[in-house]
Amino acid sequence: MSAGTFRTERQGQVVVGIDGSTHARSAAFWAAAQADACRRRLCVLYAADLDRISRFASFQTVESVREKARERLSETTKAVQEDFPSLDITRQLSRGEPVWALHEAAGSRDSIVVGSRGRGGFSALMLGSVGLGVTAGATVPVVVVRGESTWSGVESVTAAVQGATDGEWLETAAEEAQIRGANLHLLGVRSILARAVDTTPLPGADEGADRRHERQMQDLATSVRQKFSATTVSTEVVTGRSAAAVFVEASRHCGLVVLGGRRDLGAGAGPGRLAHALLHHSHCPVEIVPRGVTEEVT
Repeated sequence: MSAGTFRTERQGQVVVGIDGSTHARSAAFWAAAQADACRRRLCVLYAADLDRISRFASFQTVESVREKARERLSETTKAVQEDFPSLDITRQLSRGEPVWALHEAAGSRDSIVVGSRGRGGFSALMLGSVGLGVTAGATVPVVVVRGESTWSGVESVTAAVQGATDGEWLETAAEEAQIRGANLHLLGVRSILARAVDTTPLPGADEGADRRHERQMQDLATSVRQKFSATTVSTEVVTGRSAAAVFVEASRHCGLVVLGGRRDLGAGAGPGRLAHALLHHSHCPVEIVPRGVTEEVT
């Protein structure tokens, strides 16, 4: 663990989905570092999709898939335990498909971690699709680990702020910063297109909107500081054409991007445009925290 981090208690367990891919391995070690820093249990899950496979495959094929899943669970947990000898680790082999299995395994106080690509049990879920599928109906925080990202206790945490209602999930972002002993950066975007279409003739209208946006950010920062007094909280409002482009660029300079997601479980519900863009293009892990459905900037 980095000297910049400090251990803290956090309820629930961390559930990480694996499948033998390098991305899933990175996710497993990221999840282990997170669980270790929070004194949480790590649950390593392999979703073999046996319920579907058994409908068309032979008994021998099903048993082969099952055995391979057990081997991957054993290999991953052994490797993780070597790096985190004091970590409480459990392993779980699910017969269901990956998204359902991860939702089913995670309790109300847990969090889920997945890699951005998969194979084996996650073979049908390619770039971003695991994260998209899991976050679409998740009622717990979900972290999608991009590439071979490593958990760091020194890099800052960026919160993708889109409005005043973001206060309902910012506490999770502050907890992530606190766990790492890192700074929390609240980043908002003022759309340049809004200025282009603004026909208000009053002088200083743009300046007034900017000030309102900055004041809103300061109010959110003040609320966070009241609960997390030991955490340094900074704010920034950037003007740009696309919120997604701004946050993707910001992900180059931090260890984790946190944003509010959706809790709409209806058919076809997705995590939102900004989350979708970050899941596909972020340069660091992305954590999506469930909330009520709200409008997102484009």
